[in-house]
Amino acid sequence: MSLPTGLIFFPAFDWSISPTHPERQERLLYTRDQLFEEGIMDLPQIRELSAATTNLKQIYRTHICVPNAGEQVTDAHLVAVGSCLKMADAFYGKEIKNGFVLVRPPGHHAMWVVHGNRGFCNINNEAIMVNYIRSKYGVKKIAIVDTDVHHGDGTQDIFHHDPDVLCISFHQDPQTLYPGTGFIHELGGPTAFASTINIPLPPGTTDQGVQMVMDHVIMPILEDFEPELIINSAGQDNHFTDPLANLRMTAAGYARLNEQLKPHIAVLEGGYAVETALPYVNTAITLAMAGLDYSFVREPGLEEFTQSENATRSIKRTISQLMDLWKNRKKVDLDKIFGTDRFYSRQRNIYYDTEGFSDTQKEIVYRCSECSGYLQVDSRARHPNGVQYHIFAVKVPFHCCPRCAKMAQEAFSQEIDKNTHTHYYLQDIGGQEFHMVWGNNHQIIYFEE
Repeated sequence: MSLPTGLIFFPAFDWSISPTHPERQERLLYTRDQLFEEGIMDLPQIRELSAATTNLKQIYRTHICVPNAGEQVTDAHLVAVGSCLKMADAFYGKEIKNGFVLVRPPGHHAMWVVHGNRGFCNINNEAIMVNYIRSKYGVKKIAIVDTDVHHGDGTQDIFHHDPDVLCISFHQDPQTLYPGTGFIHELGGPTAFASTINIPLPPGTTDQGVQMVMDHVIMPILEDFEPELIINSAGQDNHFTDPLANLRMTAAGYARLNEQLKPHIAVLEGGYAVETALPYVNTAITLAMAGLDYSFVREPGLEEFTQSENATRSIKRTISQLMDLWKNRKKVDLDKIFGTDRFYSRQRNIYYDTEGFSDTQKEIVYRCSECSGYLQVDSRARHPNGVQYHIFAVKVPFHCCPRCAKMAQEAFSQEIDKNTHTHYYLQDIGGQEFHMVWGNNHQIIYFEE
């Protein structure tokens, strides 16, 4: 008999933004009830794993939390991440053939630098899991396919300069929905061009439109990229009953998507129709991942939705544009896009919608010919408690060349000597260590595998 599909549930009873907020524990409780009532949890093809926690060291491998991870991360976040890491261990330990991690809080809006909660997210569950897998199991090429109705801007940000992690996100047109990013022209940084693929969809897109995107963009690009691991950042707010968006997917459409994508690990993200969508969508995804019949899963209000001709034409134009970009990605003159300087910089203003403040950033990456280059950022934000943080952070990436590792360390030391920031951070992923400096304090954290 083949290996089962693993499931982990973690409703996070002790974490909420507010008692009536759409991101609440019922998002998972209704799903759990449905799976048990239908007898699905008794099937030999399904295996439930218990939730697990982790430590802050795993957070520091992926995030710069300001002022530190202890201020931004709760116990619920550690269990959500820990459950993802446990599923990864179960997969690589050959206990399961694939796994679905049904946890909250969600994470795909959490960026590399974290000043607080944005889009219901403090830390990025999938990104932390990706870096854990790369470090512990030596996996190099990973694809993350984000199927949430909102652009996975945090995941894109974390891997923006990493050519070994392909980030594909389909989502509702960012001109019409939070977070207002995820346009076709967002293709990654100069050392990772075309490692970011964004597929904006017009409001009213149905299963038909998503299937077009799967057939003509996502699957061909995955075939070319040849990832060793596929992760589905499984947001379910594309559903026709979701109160926060305007797409018209069904539970069956989600099941077909996962049947075709064949993710090794799926992690729950958004989805806020807690009674009319989530129990049915999660059940259908679980059955599809387990290779079981999902045709009987029918949610309330289901009908044959018709996609408008305008929406279909828009999707076809997007497909044509993206595939032209992908097929010609190696012929692109990057100097025309990013300039000719060895250092490429961009200015950004990142809004923390949950708490109502902004982070003003200047990001600089070294355009190395031997590796993806080291990254540095100058970030300034006034937190809701009134404290102004002006931080300087440096990232030494996976597979960093010796020259970039040395330059990153020198940049970090030089900024400390200038003493113009409140906090300094050095995240050496390849070297397995993290430095935090503020005032006369210098703390070093060594990552665990």
